[in-house]
Amino acid sequence: MRLFKLTPLVVLITQLVGVETFAADNALSFSRSISIAQNNDPWLVGNKHQQDSIRYLSEASNTLPDPKMSIGFANLPTDGFDFDQEGMTQFKVGLTQMFPRGDSLAIKNRQLREQSEAYPYQRQDRKAKVAVTVGSLWLDTYRIEESIRLIEENRALFEQLADIAEASYSSAIGKTRQQDIVRAQLELTRLEDRLTQLAEQKNRYKGQLWRWLSEAFVNNEHYDNLNFYNLVLTKELPSIDLIESEMVASEHWLKDEVIAQNLSAHPSVIAVEKKIQATKTGIELANQKYKPEWAVNASYGYRDDDPLGNSRSDFMSVGVTFDLPLFTEDKQDNEVNSAISKAESIKTEKILLLRQLVGAFSGAKSRLKRIEQRQALYKNKLLPQIHDQADASLTAYTNDDGDFAEVVRSRISVLNAEIDAMTIEVEKQKLHLDLNYLFAHKQIAATPKGN
Repeated sequence: MRLFKLTPLVVLITQLVGVETFAADNALSFSRSISIAQNNDPWLVGNKHQQDSIRYLSEASNTLPDPKMSIGFANLPTDGFDFDQEGMTQFKVGLTQMFPRGDSLAIKNRQLREQSEAYPYQRQDRKAKVAVTVGSLWLDTYRIEESIRLIEENRALFEQLADIAEASYSSAIGKTRQQDIVRAQLELTRLEDRLTQLAEQKNRYKGQLWRWLSEAFVNNEHYDNLNFYNLVLTKELPSIDLIESEMVASEHWLKDEVIAQNLSAHPSVIAVEKKIQATKTGIELANQKYKPEWAVNASYGYRDDDPLGNSRSDFMSVGVTFDLPLFTEDKQDNEVNSAISKAESIKTEKILLLRQLVGAFSGAKSRLKRIEQRQALYKNKLLPQIHDQADASLTAYTNDDGDFAEVVRSRISVLNAEIDAMTIEVEKQKLHLDLNYLFAHKQIAATPKGN
């Protein structure tokens, strides 16, 4: 009777294999998914066009406005509209050239160039955020698929337990009772329900991941046969190295000022600094409003001969016009004050951003520390103890000295513990992603040119 119970269970436990198969050529790795998403992100294309637009405006802004030409008849008599009747009647052609206030052209050119310099840093920040988003979706999808694999393996074990319980009950040998058979069938049903829920979660995460990858696969002939329904991931969980491992692992909590200094070179912060610089230039540009705007005009007036055939002299006119900024209180002063307030508001934007990054670092570091503590607890104590308990309950049951319900409970505990341990490792890698985003500037600096 002991051999009847023990042999198939031991063989099943020691030789469990996964049932899922996939096409290795089409399996997507963690790094490949991120690379595809970054290389096919429409946001990056749009951002580059925005930068080009401002750059072109910068080049155009440093050019004088086109001169204005005027053509007309002056002093034409209304009693006969004869061109030669009156001495002041003339055909007049004039040119006017405007000269902007002070150095406003050069300053505007510089301001637009400073604005355009923020866009490359915005794209660097976007790529880092895409890595976090797509990487997290990949890891969540992996977690769900791995959970399904573990449950599928244990379902075979519970099916074997149910068969053994039913055979033992039918033969009236041992302590197997009818409720043991019901319990085994109940656990199988619960596993089926868990698999159904996990399948729904898998489709949700795959859908979100596919949203980042679909455009690349549609346009790439090599992946013509790959779609949402046969999208599979590689079966290896990536080990993401921390960019600032010493800073993260340090037992001493750094002051917020020190953390902010380490994060001040983050692409998102640099992008805001470029905006601050552009608004400071805007103050300088507003100050040019106090200077006059000049215009030079020249005209030539042609006169016809008089009715007696005597020649008349043509006229030449040259003049300068400029405005007098006398009423500065209601206009120029307010425009300068507006530019100053705008610059100060952008400065507060940088402060808030640094606070957000510092808070994200502190929170992620604290969560990572707790995750690592849980991981050590599972590895060194919880998993070995649960496996020992499962082995002990199985041994007791095969010796007719244990309860079938305890065998089932112990195997459920093993399954849940294995899923929890895998989930902890996935969450750890996701925290590595979050922390690496905060130090994206160091990763960019370490990337060889051309990559």
